[in-house]
Amino acid sequence: MKIVILGAGRVGQSVAESLVLERNDITVIDTDPARLRELQERFDLRTLVGNGIQPSVLRDAGVDDADMLIACAAQDETNLVVCKVAHDVFNVPTTVARIRSPEFEEGTALLDKSGFAVDQVICPEQSVTAYVRKLVEYPEALQVMQFAKGLVSMVVVRAAAGGPLVLHSLAEIPRLIPDVEMRIVAIYRGDTSLPRLDGHTRIEPGDEVFLLAATTQIRRALVSLGKMDRPVKRVMIAGGGRVGLRLAREISDLYQVKIIEANAQRCEYLATQLPANVLVLKGDSTDEDLLGDENVGEMDLFLALTSDDEDNIMACLLAKRLGARRVFALINRKAYADLVQGTQIDIAISPAHAVIGELLTNVRRGDIEAVHSLRHGAAEALEAVVRGDRKTCKVAGRRIEEINLPEGAQIGAIVRQHDDGAGGEVIFPHHDTMIQTGDHVVVFVPRKRMVRDIEKLFQVSAVFGF
Repeated sequence: MKIVILGAGRVGQSVAESLVLERNDITVIDTDPARLRELQERFDLRTLVGNGIQPSVLRDAGVDDADMLIACAAQDETNLVVCKVAHDVFNVPTTVARIRSPEFEEGTALLDKSGFAVDQVICPEQSVTAYVRKLVEYPEALQVMQFAKGLVSMVVVRAAAGGPLVLHSLAEIPRLIPDVEMRIVAIYRGDTSLPRLDGHTRIEPGDEVFLLAATTQIRRALVSLGKMDRPVKRVMIAGGGRVGLRLAREISDLYQVKIIEANAQRCEYLATQLPANVLVLKGDSTDEDLLGDENVGEMDLFLALTSDDEDNIMACLLAKRLGARRVFALINRKAYADLVQGTQIDIAISPAHAVIGELLTNVRRGDIEAVHSLRHGAAEALEAVVRGDRKTCKVAGRRIEEINLPEGAQIGAIVRQHDDGAGGEVIFPHHDTMIQTGDHVVVFVPRKRMVRDIEKLFQVSAVFGF
């Protein structure tokens, strides 16, 4: 696809990196030449210095024949105007805008074709909040993703000694936990993925396990891999910015929440926006005395969500040393996130990583409902809807064993919609399971380069292609 990206900030850079690696034709516009030089030195893409609101700049960037425009500038107003110009002047088929303000929700009249012509809204703060919220709900997981309107979930978890499934083969799972239906689609041992999973594959302590289960069964699946089902009661949040405030609002009725913020004026604002049961503290989250006085050692979760990577890392290390059960750090710089993940810091959360899946849903060919980036972008899980029939689609009307999947890719789950449209049946397929038109199919893709092959399987052709 030919894609024009406005804005070379953190989000724009991450989006450009992910899309370039998939061999898309990318042009990035920004007013800062230094940012663009750095981006061009790292990736095979085109850059243009200029104000993207101006039609002449967009024309120079090649927007005339672009398939998509992604506006990631710092200001909402800029992104809205650019989408409007791209649609009205250049007839760009798909426009995506990064918008922080809650006043501009996707689906409102302001954003339709007669308004600002925004096809998809991306709000990094909301994406990160939703991502963290799932981790708070399942604190022993490394990552939690949902498919088919929440009916199916994929969780990434590190297997622990003593779990009912640990030191056992995959073939033994139905016998060991007969009342929990699940499917393990990948196992990483160290930094290496096991090349082939079969009934003889054993789960070892320390393995990073990717499993699919009905969302109602996720907790029991986690326990089967040695993760104690210990409920979260107390949460401490470092940082009262957009993400910290959003998260505190969403979880305040479920947990005891304390939030630490260094800016006095922001503290006053937080106090007016949060329920009375949330304790707002003015102070430095890297202050060991403050953390000790506020009993951080009794916290089930400590979440460092400030805008400063170094402060977040330091605050988490202090909280962990003082006894906090689990610590999560929000880290913007990819190098830092890779460095600290799995050390004393239990989870390093990347804002760009949380956002990229939403964008990839528009980039994917075929009828793709959801995309989730895994292993820092190296792998992917996607939900595709089967259209057409046996003559026009390489998946419809075929058994699993008949589908030519790339090596290592797996169809992990199928959701078959009920005739009345309410809910659906979750199926964990076997080699002879038949895929039907209308099925929602969850596919695990171990390497990005396989994505195009998966897309082709689900695309509908006008003629019989075999």
